[in-house]
Amino acid sequence: MILQIFTLIGALGMFLYGMNLMSAGLQKAAGDKLRRFLEAMTSNRFKSVTTGLTITSIIQSSSATTVMVVGFVNAGLLALNQAIGVIMGANIGTTITAWLISLLGFKADISILAVPLMALGFVLSIAKNEKYRNISECIIGFSLIFLGLSMMKESVPDLRQTPEVLSFIQGWTQYGFGSVLIFLVFGTILTLVLQSSSATMALTLIMMSLGWIPFHMGTAMVLGENIGTTITANIAAAVANTNAKRAALAHTVFNIFGVVWALVLFKPFTALVGAIIASWGYPNPAEMAYTGVMESTSPESTAALYGLSMFHTLFNTFNTLILIWFIPQLARIVTSVIKPKTKPEEEAFRLKYISAGHTATAELSIGQAQKEVVHFAEISRNGLGYVREAVKAADEKTFEEYRQKLVKYEEIADRIEFEIASFLNAIPQEEISENTRDEVNVMYKAINELESLGDSGEAISRILSRRNSHDKKFSDEQVRNILSLIDLVDKAYDIMIRNLSQGHRSMLGLKMAVDCEIEINELRNLLRESEIKNIEKAGTDYHGSVYYLDVLSEVERMGDFVINISQAVTQEQA
Repeated sequence: MILQIFTLIGALGMFLYGMNLMSAGLQKAAGDKLRRFLEAMTSNRFKSVTTGLTITSIIQSSSATTVMVVGFVNAGLLALNQAIGVIMGANIGTTITAWLISLLGFKADISILAVPLMALGFVLSIAKNEKYRNISECIIGFSLIFLGLSMMKESVPDLRQTPEVLSFIQGWTQYGFGSVLIFLVFGTILTLVLQSSSATMALTLIMMSLGWIPFHMGTAMVLGENIGTTITANIAAAVANTNAKRAALAHTVFNIFGVVWALVLFKPFTALVGAIIASWGYPNPAEMAYTGVMESTSPESTAALYGLSMFHTLFNTFNTLILIWFIPQLARIVTSVIKPKTKPEEEAFRLKYISAGHTATAELSIGQAQKEVVHFAEISRNGLGYVREAVKAADEKTFEEYRQKLVKYEEIADRIEFEIASFLNAIPQEEISENTRDEVNVMYKAINELESLGDSGEAISRILSRRNSHDKKFSDEQVRNILSLIDLVDKAYDIMIRNLSQGHRSMLGLKMAVDCEIEINELRNLLRESEIKNIEKAGTDYHGSVYYLDVLSEVERMGDFVINISQAVTQEQA
């Protein structure tokens, strides 16, 4: 008995690992396409639902989809209303797993093919082509799922030989509607522990196929699984921004609402499902006797499997059809419950789209990071604005205000670089494609250059402070010259942010960056040569000229940093 229990746990672990491996392989194979598909196909509520259904059907994990959605809301790639629609679709898409298990895992002995499929997966895993290696993960994961399922079926105790266990289980089914609530809680807890509604569904299907529990108790466990599966998204959102938390809560509210109406209409709903299965020529699962001695190949067992799968599909479909018309209202509810902890002005220099050290799904987290790098660039442009104002400052008080802002910004830039880098480091390299790894490398280069821009801003503030401490001033012409150079750097910023935002190959962006660099260098050289000639003239304030030239050099360096980012993006993408 103890050996059976450990075998069952091991088989369950194999099933879960297979699910994760297959999902990861599918995401890597289609990651970038899925990312773009998600962004493109969410223009209205119906497209959002279809998108969620499609993605979940592909990657076979509603948890992965909902976590991904939370990440995309966090990244600003999806609005809250769009995310709710995608989550609704994901709930429908996840029901496909139950049908696959019912149709293949029980009615066809896929486990016979599991090892040969693994052999094929192994051959593909040593291929040089990354696409084949991703496919190998899918194949091996698929094999492990059904091998684990087969072992779970074989390792469950034969209740005919242990009548006391059967009596214990059936004892919990004797409390009428109270039993429904008991098994609902059991399904919720089991899903929380396993962190996989698919695994809980597999166990429920096994118990049903063997006659351990009545149909009504199995459907109650399915309802519990729908509550338990929302916890994964809420965990992902725990360290995310306000909108991501709202998306996760919307998932919970959506599923709990469904469970409530399903409990209110429990008897007619289960009767409807039973009638549908009976119309297919099988026994009505809602009217069958469950004695713990059902053969897994019998018509009764098939009816139980199909009935539970049908209940799962209809529950999520009906729930979506009801609530799809109330997405704006649902969004308002979660918005009123979860309020921002900080004022908008306090969030100006905070990470906006990601949470450091946390990734949802590896391949699809890249969109989050890219969005945050663009946000970092926009913040950095504000730093250039502080430089402009510090140079223009006509009095000490105004200058000191912007000097402090530049010092503060340098600290902010250091922190943002660290947090983005931490986020990128948390993405397992083995779970992303080679193209995505190239994107990550570009992002590392970009945040390093953006941090250097913060250093340059602070360096200019120090130069100006030293100038002021020696009672030196720039002439009106010198100020105009510096501002002209800053304007060119600002133009370079515009090109750089555009290149970062595009996220695709752009030789045009590279040419524009190079042209801008030539303009900056030519103006810097012209201004420097002109000032050197002035220094040679009698009566020129040498010390004031030195500070002026130092500022010109540092502003030009800022231009170099900005253009380096454009070159890193466009050349990598070229």
